[in-house]
Amino acid sequence: MSGPLDGIKIIDLTSVVMGPYASQVLADYGADVIKVEGVDGEVMRKSGPMRHASMGHLYLALGRNKRSVAINLKSEQGLQVLLRMLKSADVLMYNIRPQAMERLGLGYETLQRINPGLIYAGAFGFSQQGPYAERPAYDDLIQGMCGIPWLASEAGAPIPRYAPFVLVDRMVGLQFSNAITSALLFRERTGKGQRVDVPMFEGMLSVILGEHLAGEQFVPPVGPVGYQRSLAKDRRPYATQDGFICVLVYNDKHWKNFFDLIGRPEVFQYDRRFQEQNLRLENIDYVYDYLSQVLATRTTADWLAAFAQADIPAAPMYDLDDILKDEHVQAIDFIREVEHPTEGTLRMTSIPTEWSVSVPEHRHHAPLPGENTRDVLMAHGFTEHEVDDLSASGVVRTL
Repeated sequence: MSGPLDGIKIIDLTSVVMGPYASQVLADYGADVIKVEGVDGEVMRKSGPMRHASMGHLYLALGRNKRSVAINLKSEQGLQVLLRMLKSADVLMYNIRPQAMERLGLGYETLQRINPGLIYAGAFGFSQQGPYAERPAYDDLIQGMCGIPWLASEAGAPIPRYAPFVLVDRMVGLQFSNAITSALLFRERTGKGQRVDVPMFEGMLSVILGEHLAGEQFVPPVGPVGYQRSLAKDRRPYATQDGFICVLVYNDKHWKNFFDLIGRPEVFQYDRRFQEQNLRLENIDYVYDYLSQVLATRTTADWLAAFAQADIPAAPMYDLDDILKDEHVQAIDFIREVEHPTEGTLRMTSIPTEWSVSVPEHRHHAPLPGENTRDVLMAHGFTEHEVDDLSASGVVRTL
């Protein structure tokens, strides 16, 4: 066994980041993820930097532990190849709109007839129950509709900005993988497959509004939307004499210790704005501005040592190069060098969970387009002659 999902077969039609990130999690946890892509490979293969065509860095990061089968699904023969594979699959993952799946001949009712136990799991823009059902969606668009750029400017950014990484794709990708494993558990208990929809907009709204509905959570409202602490303009890394520091002076004990540390215990004793959580929230701009002015008086190293002594959570502010040099990251070998048969030595993050029994492993390198077509199709009953014919006619791609 290699991981808790060993023995689960997943046909993965997803592309870009959200779906491949979800299937990456499932592949890392031991599932046999068969990535089905077009004969020219999926779009993220083209995103550089790269050493060779169709092997871009983002694809390599999302492609480990998967196998690639390249099929022209717009051809009838290609569709029949996929349908044959789906008869024995546990899960089908896709992230195009359900309407497009229907046009391809891959709607839920069709596949349920050939494999009643199939988990038919889609991640796409919007719930199919509302007027946005057929809208296209991308990370930036959903960030905007969920208020993330507005929140950034409300919290002090000079202009609205998207988060500087594909936040929605990865957040909803985790929801996607969680939904699939939950559906597999339900099938284990009941024997029933089902359709599972994971919409990006609603998935990200559950994250944002879980924090920022705030006073509007109550009926009637007891205040405006927006969680005060998250929107405080001075909730940020603080400037020190020689750099920046991240510090969380959060609970009553932390604040008492902080004022003891700076030699002003009377402030906590007499200034009610610092004494209790709800009072600090009511005065959050004043509280964080006070903190920022004090932190500017010493070096980062001085503060880190002092906060460690006072049991106040603090950390340096890293840039990306600092992360690679971090002693903890290096001690646990989290960013490892692995050998890829065509791409040479690569740095890859490790699987970020730790298990006592069903330990996930790095089993497969990220494949070339169609690298595993022949082996996978023959495992599904195709003869070598049939695979050769399909390859010669352009229905599939083999190496």
